Amino acid sequence: MSDLAVVTGWGGNPRARTHLVTGESIEELTAAITTQRRNPRGLIARGLGRSYGDAAQRSGGTTLEIRLAGEPEWVDRAAGLLRAPSGLSIGELIRFADSAGFFVPVTPGTRHVTVGGAIAADIHGKDHHAVGSFGMHVERFRLLIANGDLLEVDATSDPDLYQATIGGMGLTGVIVDADVRMSPVSGNRVAVYTFSTKDLEATMAALTDAESSHRYSVAWIDLSRAGAAMGRGVITNGNHVETGFEGAPMRGPMVSVPEIWRLNVVNRLTVSAFNELWFRKAPRKPRRSVQSYDSFFYPLDAVGDWNRVYGRNGFLQYQFVLPFESARLLPELAESLATGPSPASLAVLKGLGHGSGGFLSFPTPGWTLSVDIPIPSVPSVLEQHLRGVDEALVEAGGRIYLAKDSRMRADLMTAMYPQT
Repeated sequence: MSDLAVVTGWGGNPRARTHLVTGESIEELTAAITTQRRNPRGLIARGLGRSYGDAAQRSGGTTLEIRLAGEPEWVDRAAGLLRAPSGLSIGELIRFADSAGFFVPVTPGTRHVTVGGAIAADIHGKDHHAVGSFGMHVERFRLLIANGDLLEVDATSDPDLYQATIGGMGLTGVIVDADVRMSPVSGNRVAVYTFSTKDLEATMAALTDAESSHRYSVAWIDLSRAGAAMGRGVITNGNHVETGFEGAPMRGPMVSVPEIWRLNVVNRLTVSAFNELWFRKAPRKPRRSVQSYDSFFYPLDAVGDWNRVYGRNGFLQYQFVLPFESARLLPELAESLATGPSPASLAVLKGLGHGSGGFLSFPTPGWTLSVDIPIPSVPSVLEQHLRGVDEALVEAGGRIYLAKDSRMRADLMTAMYPQT
């Protein structure tokens, strides 16, 4: 059954009116694909809706919500290889693997991402410099394609289809399940080292230094400060520690933003105040603490529906990667985002390692910066400003993350992703 509905990404904008279909079995997925393939607007798969932009919605077409149920199963437990339904979330994968002494090889900043979505976006995390992106840990997957055929795909059997699907944003078909190599760990706690840096140059240097001794490394940076202090940061480095497996590795949200919330509380005053508090809270020299998975990887998951604080217009997350050889341009790009018509909040900086080889995969060696930007009452003003950032980024050999984008021009797409 196809119902007409309005869907959005996690940023709440743009909105798409689409035929919404739910698939809870391979049979239902196949029926949806073969029935809807005559729709000229096409069909796209959707997981838990955590892509920030318009990646998993199809205005005028069909959006197929993947709800494949079932437990993962070990293909080779000793090697950490398990088979997971594509509708399973990262959090559910962690719960299953935790008691066996394994953790997901790669996780983003939320556990509410499906396995299928993790492959389609080729997600990356705090450990990209050490282990790469999610797709690099996927040995095979089953893929439903437009004619209803179910294909088994790996890097050897069909390398082109494999690389087109890893990071391919669901354009090759619907992923049904996948074999994922998990990471062995000796406990479900992380030793975290936290400290502050005085400016962007010091932040970049600290991240570079951390890569040889820490699996996880990331920096929050302050873009509300002008002048020399712009880009001052709080570094968090981490490694798994031998604590054993202490209770449930996940918890639910502690508070939630109510559905009736319509106010945007993110403005220059609140962003500046929060940034000052967060920076002052961090020690100047590394301080060690032992944290749960929730505290270290998923702090925002503690607040249910936190995206509502951006109000009715929503927000966009602008994330790019700039090649290391063009690093001198990072301050300029950061300042462009900081001085735009809307405040740049929740800015996160990270160094990326080698990519997976996926044709549309985002990670490539360089500096990646992500910034949350509230959408103003006149969106065209923000769009005009970001076009200048886009063009400077392309000229420097950079690219925008497709899983978070909703506004890239077609000509820039081919420049950023030449394998398209």
